Amino acid sequence: MIDDFDLIVSSFKSSYGVSIYSKDFRSMTWTEFTSLLSGLGPDSPLARVVQIRLESDKDVLKHFTTAQHRIRNKWRSRNVKKYTKADMDNVIAMFQQVFAEM
Repeated sequence: MIDDFDLIVSSFKSSYGVSIYSKDFRSMTWTEFTSLLSGLGPDSPLARVVQIRLESDKDVLKHFTTAQHRIRNKWRSRNVKKYTKADMDNVIAMFQQVFAEM
């Protein structure tokens, strides 16, 4: 989520017309935020990048642009590192703290 924060910001703005930096957003609960995040459509900036990252069809990959290959390769090389449950719990706790402070 940290690496994709800019994509989340732009996806909320384009999908819901909501700025994450607005006063209205600051009153949003964590549950509402995660529900909206889960409900982002396939045309949101976040979903488009996720589609590029997960593509495995060799025929589709042949037609990727240089930028699409860069996105996919960066993601694949980043995910070589394995994260522990403790790592993930720490990230979730940080996000919850940020929202609590809002």
